[in-house]
Amino acid sequence: MTMTPDELFDLDSLLNDEQRAMREVVRRYLDAEVRPYLRAWFGSGELPARELALGLGELGLLGMHLTGYGCAGTDAVSYGLACLELEAADSGVRSLVSVQGSLAMFAIWRFGSEEQKQQWLPRMATGEAIGCFGLTEPDFGSNPSGMRTRAVRDGDDWVINGSKMWITNGSIADVAVVWARTDDGIRGFVVPTDTTGFSARDVGDKMSLRASVTSELALTDVRVPADAMLPEARGLRGPLSCLDEARFGIVFGTMGAARDCLEVAIDYSRSRIQFDRPIAGFQLTQAKLADMALEYGKGTLLALHLGGLKDAGRISAAQISTGKLNNARAALQIARTARGILGGNGITLEYPVIRHMNNLESVYTYEGTNEIHTLVVGQALTGEAAYVG
Repeated sequence: MTMTPDELFDLDSLLNDEQRAMREVVRRYLDAEVRPYLRAWFGSGELPARELALGLGELGLLGMHLTGYGCAGTDAVSYGLACLELEAADSGVRSLVSVQGSLAMFAIWRFGSEEQKQQWLPRMATGEAIGCFGLTEPDFGSNPSGMRTRAVRDGDDWVINGSKMWITNGSIADVAVVWARTDDGIRGFVVPTDTTGFSARDVGDKMSLRASVTSELALTDVRVPADAMLPEARGLRGPLSCLDEARFGIVFGTMGAARDCLEVAIDYSRSRIQFDRPIAGFQLTQAKLADMALEYGKGTLLALHLGGLKDAGRISAAQISTGKLNNARAALQIARTARGILGGNGITLEYPVIRHMNNLESVYTYEGTNEIHTLVVGQALTGEAAYVG
């Protein structure tokens, strides 16, 4: 008798019927519409993001944890489980959903005017309109307070100048939530991407997140009306709260990539014959698989616990950082170990492990680097902010 990693921890017993049903719907969709094409998408560095967004929107996955405006209004655990399944397919697919729902849509839903919500959220929920989130700049990643993008009032309008880097969905987006420095501090703006002076180009030569659209945004005298500003967002607290939403999805998503790597490694070890026996029968292989399963199980249990805290309205930013720090690190190590178990086959796209491993190198860094989340946890424990000069 064998057990799957999920069975080893009896994870299903922690979910309700609706959560299990939603997870199965997502799995079936990914098996039919995404997994058969991932090897080609990653190999070519292209993703049919617009077509994919429509399918994901039809399932109700875009902004699924938001309420109203055509959004599904699911609980946090259900959203996390969807992220887990999406990233078990590919981190780039989960990133499309995270940026759409937890960054661009959440920013408008939480901080926007009623007019902004009505204009954008229903179409974004269906995937008819795609959004991106313009915070990170070429010289300011971990330190967003240093941003140089600036918005200046000119009569009844705002004029925005600056650039943003590593922007998922950037070149295909219909709307960008752009954060800029003003005389009143950092503010957010809802910018239609067909506005004069707005341009985006894809980042080339990526070895990670190749099945994802990653762009650089340039804003040159982009003129938007006064009501383009997000009225309820002032200072960095606005964009950072959006990042917490996205990081929550990463806590679950990384465990999806980890699970896929672990399952592939287990299956491979049973069929790979060396010295006249499957390598699954060797103690060193079993030790690796056992350690991988423990890290996957602990990470998933942590994600589910944080999901429960979020649903209860009790989660903190430090707790989300704890989950992102642990799970991104654990998933990357699981992927690397699985790659080793597969030997030479582990570096080919015939198996998904090297794709997950390369993707997780980005996930390990984005939405706050491993080092920054380490210091966030350190500050929570000591009361001292070590990353402030």
